[in-house]
Amino acid sequence: MRADTEQDILKTELWWTAVVTAVVTVIMLAIIYAGVVHHINPPSNIETIDPKTLHLTGEFTEGNLGTRVEAGDQVISRIVATQFAFQPQCVVLPANRTVTLRFATPDVIHGILVTGTNVNTMVVPGYVSQVHTVFTKTGDLLMPCHEFCGLGHSQMWATVRVVPENEFKPGPDGRVSCDAR
Repeated sequence: MRADTEQDILKTELWWTAVVTAVVTVIMLAIIYAGVVHHINPPSNIETIDPKTLHLTGEFTEGNLGTRVEAGDQVISRIVATQFAFQPQCVVLPANRTVTLRFATPDVIHGILVTGTNVNTMVVPGYVSQVHTVFTKTGDLLMPCHEFCGLGHSQMWATVRVVPENEFKPGPDGRVSCDAR
């Protein structure tokens, strides 16, 4: 399209403005649809942690790992991803109840997914990754690392054991582990 006059240039600019506006609108509608209908959302919290002292102080020390029922009846599972294992290797979570999964790593970038669910996140050194979800099916679900993290990457996986609500029985300290079951 050749623009000969100022009027032609104005029409061309308006036409391209309409095209760009339409494309941006379609993209925004697709993002809203994915967020509302498929529950696919970008990370909503940025929480930093010192990867060098991850295992020494704070919520990711060995005694705090695993699933615990905390104040307000909130179920939180804390997991550390290291080359080439998850700590703990197995977590127990209740079905049909909102749970929070919190991940941290002291070494390299890992990727977490729980098979058959919408849980899928990256675990980056220096940051806490957090996922809120509701597991609707019971059983043992695999949780492999899906980000190549080194030569032992293929051996890096854990189990998420989803149990019916009536079988989810935390101990006096609020903890639930695969060993106690």
